[in-house]
Order: sequence, then C-alpha cells, then structure tokens
Amino acid sequence: MKEFDFIIVGAGTAGCTVANRLTASGSYSVLLLEAGKKDSNFWINIPVGYLFTINNPETDWCYKTEEETGLNNRRIGYARGKVLGGCSSINAMIYMRGQDTDYNHWAQLGNRGWSWDEVLPFFKKSEDYQHGQDDFHGKGGELKVQERRVDWEILDAWRDAAAESGIPKIAEFNRGDNFGNAYFQMNQNIGVRWNARKAFLDPAKGRKNLTVLTEAHVEKLIIDREDGELRCKGVEVSTRNGKETFQARKEVILSAGAVASPQILQISGIGRKETLNNYGIQVLSDLRGVGRNLQDHLQIRTVYKVQNTVTLNEKVNSLAGLAKMGLEYLLLKRGPLTMPPSQLGAFASTSTKYQNANIEWHVQPLSLDKFGEPLHKFNAITPAVCNLRPTSRGEITIKSGRADEHPTIKLNYLSTAEDQEIAVEGLKFTRRIMKAGALKRFEPSEWLPGEQAKSDLDLLDAARELGTTIFHPVGTCKMGSDREAVVDDRLRVRGLPSVRVIDASIMPTITSGNTNAPTVMIAEKGAQFILDHYG
Repeated sequence: MKEFDFIIVGAGTAGCTVANRLTASGSYSVLLLEAGKKDSNFWINIPVGYLFTINNPETDWCYKTEEETGLNNRRIGYARGKVLGGCSSINAMIYMRGQDTDYNHWAQLGNRGWSWDEVLPFFKKSEDYQHGQDDFHGKGGELKVQERRVDWEILDAWRDAAAESGIPKIAEFNRGDNFGNAYFQMNQNIGVRWNARKAFLDPAKGRKNLTVLTEAHVEKLIIDREDGELRCKGVEVSTRNGKETFQARKEVILSAGAVASPQILQISGIGRKETLNNYGIQVLSDLRGVGRNLQDHLQIRTVYKVQNTVTLNEKVNSLAGLAKMGLEYLLLKRGPLTMPPSQLGAFASTSTKYQNANIEWHVQPLSLDKFGEPLHKFNAITPAVCNLRPTSRGEITIKSGRADEHPTIKLNYLSTAEDQEIAVEGLKFTRRIMKAGALKRFEPSEWLPGEQAKSDLDLLDAARELGTTIFHPVGTCKMGSDREAVVDDRLRVRGLPSVRVIDASIMPTITSGNTNAPTVMIAEKGAQFILDHYG
C-alpha cells in the first residue's frame, strides 16, 4: 500500500490547481489520479478544435442525459473532459467569473468567506491578465487570460445591434456587474489553448513530492469507522497495473467534477440510503444531498442566415478557405483557428424584476446542427441565449456499484414556470436584436426556430426543441449547512471531514456565466483551507 499525505481524485481544472498549491512548499506528498489519458490529442491545443474534441471518445467521456421531458423527451450529449486538464482541455476557453451577486448570495446562505469581495483575491491570484494588474485583475499568475485573435464583420455589427437594443458596449466582463456586451476574454497563450495542465501541472511536474497517474480510475473510497466516526483511509484504483490501493495520511480530495464526484461518494457508501440500498451498497452515511441540486445553463441556439458577409461556414466549406486559415494559424497564430465557437457575449435582463443580468448570449459566427457535426453550407450566425440562474434542479444517481458505469444524469430542464418564461423572453429579445438597423445590410433571416414560431407557446416549444446544455453542471455536492448540503464552507464532507470536495459540484447556486474560472477560484480557496488547517 503506497502512502501519500493527500490524494486528489481528478486532474481537471480543480485537481491540477490544488495539486500545484499543495506541493509548492515541498512539505506534503500528493498523488494526483486521472481516469483519462494525457492531453496529447492534436485538436486540444488548437482553439477551434473544440468542435472536434466534443463527442470524441478519445477526449470526452461522452455521457448522455436521460430523456428530458422539458426538451421534448430528447437525450443530449453531456461532454466531460477525459484527459489531463479535464474540461479545460475541451471547453470553449471563455474566462468568465460570474457576477458579484452570485457570491454574495452564497455568503448570505451562511457560507463564510465566499462573498464577492472575499473570492476576488483568489481569482486574481492565479490570473495572468494580458492588460496588467488592476483592482479586478491579476498579473503573473499561472492562468493566461488574453483577447481574441480574429475579427468578424458580422460580430462587430451584432455588437452595434445589441447596443441599439439597450445592451451597451463595455470593455470587458468580470468586474462584478456584467450588464453589457463585449468580446470574451479567453484562456489562451498567443493563440494556443491554455488548459489546467499547462497552467498548473507543468510548473509542478519537477517536484519530487508530486506523483501523477493517468488511466487511474477510482473504484471507491476506503472508509472505516473509528470510535464512532467515519474516516477515509485512501482509495481503491483500477490502473494499467491492475487494482491498486493508495493510502492518504491526511485527506482525500474529490476533484472529479459535478458528475463523477457524487458518483464516487455514492459507490463508497455516502449518499441517500434509498439509492445505495438499491445496489447493495453499505450505507455509511445517509447524506441526503449527494448528487442532488444539479444545475446547468440551458442554451437555446437560434440560427440566422446572413448575406453580404463571410462566416466560418463559408471558410470551412472551401478548400481555399481552409488553406488560408491553416497558413494564418501556422505562421501568425491568428485567424479563425484561434477562436472558440463563441467570441462575443452579452448580458441583459428580461424584466425589471431582475436587479442584474439574468440572461447571457454566446454569439458564434457559424452554425451547425450540433457540435461534432459539419458546419452548414450557408453563411449564418448563432446567437445562443441562456438563463443565467435557472430554478430547475436535477440529479446525478448511480446505476450500479461500479465506477465504470456512467450514472444517471437528469437535469429537469424547463421544469419550472420561471425558467419557461425566461426561455420565451430570451428568444423574443434575440429577435429584437436581429431586427436592429445595424444588421440590416446583412439581411438576416431566421432559420431556427423560424418565423412560423409566433406565440409564446410556439416559442416555448422551440426552446424545448432547440435547447441544449452549455456544459456547466454544478451543485451536486453543494456547500452549506441545510439538510441537502454535502460539504461545509471549508469544503469538508459533512460527517466525513477527512474527505473534501473541491470542484464545481460545491456551488450552492450556479454562477452567472461560464463555470471554469469559478472552478479555479474554488480550487484556490480549497487548497488554502487545507494549508491553513495543517499549518
């Protein structure tokens, strides 16, 4: 049995960050376990490769949701990174913190130290911001945050149209109040994806106190009861050498994400007793909230055909266009290959009853049926709108006691009247923007959902048909002190303090925007909690 001070399960965004911080002093030995492989796939480094790593079994776990009643009983793909760097290796690279009210709400729920003013220093700590340090940004950290390296005429016009529609142009997001429209800033380094492996693991790889194992799938936590209290002694792992056991002298840290972290707890005997009894798993702790409180941003991908301009569709469907893009990237690290699908964003409110922005657009100079499939043959843009603070809640539930069997993923999208209303209002708002004068010369015509969708009921049905995940699952091991809370505000599992959960699953409520940057912040705070505890 090999021993380490700390064992971290999952080498994604959070796991890589925590591993770096815990090994920096040299005082503690750390084992970092990753069920996937190394991030060596060709398309990971090239930003537009997002289109080819999603739904690719080499890089994506290729989860599927259950049939979603709110999406006309469709099952949808649910991408999760299957390589070092986790989702930071296959995501859209958007650096988005959310809004100050998100974190102030967490603090109001009783979570000490999680207000906007208290989390901001942890965002800044890891940041290497292209424009230098100021009150809101950090310089010299591990995580590169840079501007786009390609321009699109149609996106500039969309910004003007949004401004005409009451959404002002702003310089950037991430200062607490995101109302406005701006180009996204991204985790890139001069046109190359900057994932968590590059940012946090590479600087630590020479440290003798860090061991990294890939293709190491955790089968369960080893938990004993001593003097009436539960303690996690280590983990059982399926590796290339067979089944191995590793012991943790201090703590086991779950950083496997909002799908896998609750799954690992459940198969280890921590979760709702009804679920565990179904599969013959010994109930060590009837912790009711494990796997519950699942939240995600549902994006409604409208598509508008455009004229008198060029979009990525035309470039990709032309040999000359492909050659030009390739040369531009090879020689200059500029052009369309440097872009994530979404380059432009906007935040606004659907009603005066929302004090700050409650919807966000991700605007793409392309269109396709779904990621992993070819771009359309015609020029088009995709203004995708999402509800930033959905009230629908889902659940992650094991299907067996086996770690290698994907769990049930049930989102319950559009299951509340409020979410349905915001979906309809988001579509109406999108139409107002697309009819603004700034876009007139491009003759936009609505392809999806199509002008035949006129009534609110028509638009709600369109939302059910077009809606899909934006890959932001959170909340399944939520932080708090209520009956459904899984971890306390120091991220220790309730009743099992030798295990912490440090990843997006601890969010009590979802942040207003993309969730990768908040996950880095959570990891920074979680690592600091550990270091403060052990001195």
